[in-house]
Amino acid sequence: MLIDAGKLEFLFRMEQDKINRIVLLVLDSVGIGELPDARDYHDEGSNTLSHVIKAVSGLDLPNLEALGIGLIEGVEGLKKIRRPKGSFGRMLEASKGKDTETGHWEMAGLILEKPLPTYPHGFPKEIMESFKKETGLDYLGNKAASGTEIIKELGEEHIKTGKPIVYTSADSVFQIAAHEEIIPIERLYEICRIARKIVDPYHIGRVIARPFIGASGSFKRTERRKDFSLSPTDETVLDRLKSKGQPVVGIGKIGDIFGHRGLTEEIHTKDNMDGVDKTIDALKRSEQGLIFTNLVDFDMLYGHRNDARGYAEALSEVDRRIPEIVELFNDSDMFIITADHGCDPTTPSTDHSREYVPLLVYGNKLKSGIDLGTRKSFADIGQTIAEIFNVGKMPNGKSFLNSIL
Repeated sequence: MLIDAGKLEFLFRMEQDKINRIVLLVLDSVGIGELPDARDYHDEGSNTLSHVIKAVSGLDLPNLEALGIGLIEGVEGLKKIRRPKGSFGRMLEASKGKDTETGHWEMAGLILEKPLPTYPHGFPKEIMESFKKETGLDYLGNKAASGTEIIKELGEEHIKTGKPIVYTSADSVFQIAAHEEIIPIERLYEICRIARKIVDPYHIGRVIARPFIGASGSFKRTERRKDFSLSPTDETVLDRLKSKGQPVVGIGKIGDIFGHRGLTEEIHTKDNMDGVDKTIDALKRSEQGLIFTNLVDFDMLYGHRNDARGYAEALSEVDRRIPEIVELFNDSDMFIITADHGCDPTTPSTDHSREYVPLLVYGNKLKSGIDLGTRKSFADIGQTIAEIFNVGKMPNGKSFLNSIL
């Protein structure tokens, strides 16, 4: 049987253009402007990236600009490169909420119809009674608070009594702070695992261990924070990739966010630069599959603390490292840069903000300069990944693969 010459050429080109490896880099909280429903979340006027740039009277991000970030609708204060090396767009969050899990799960193809619950007035009595019974410990706090402020407020009493500090925020989190000399780190993690089981029926997004050190008046949180997340409520593209034998490497808090599901390797990090280092190491070790990295410092160290200057410096640091990642790419690689929500350090709020997120896509053999527009869901990333690795169509999202091949 003869095959049409045109079809042969098409099949040959498809094989030549095949993508074998994807680096998905999440700049945690780098939002680019309020979503249409931001008012419902009290986030009117938020624009994390543009406001940070304005707050420091301009910012030089040449490598992100070269990929096209300045061309994205809603981004102000960055150069609009006429011929960018990448393609660009922005994404709207279809899920309800603005949590870390919500954003990451949606990237992986899972849309939440109901937001994860929050507790602005503290956790209900039945949760805290179970906490006391199951851990054998009384507690301090049980209110919404800034992590650094509640340690200042209750740290000394915690040292005197040995009671862990329980608090929450505007996000779906059950946070437990303890001095490392009072409650050793492994014991704190054990307490968090117990709390995770207690709050599972309530679908609280994360239990977070928040260890700190130092003396009263100079307490300092350590890098040994650990997240214990609710498992995704349905199948994600990570699950599908793993089941098909593809390497799925989670770097940073990705393993925690996905309840340690759908990953073939988990690599924890100390900070943004360590996250970039670990991403580079993973690129050197494997030539296929997904490398999924979260750089959390933007959110944890600067967004939540309303530190616009620190946020700007962190953006510059990551921008300087992008060439180190790109120079390791071969012709079958794709680079996706995005975010999971906003956390505008220039607004009175210290919490996440409901914002669009950037979408930058680059590859040696991919089209450049394509305006991918406003995507209706973060799940477009998951659908694109599913199409690339031929793991079946996801229930949510629209692939942008045909636009850039």
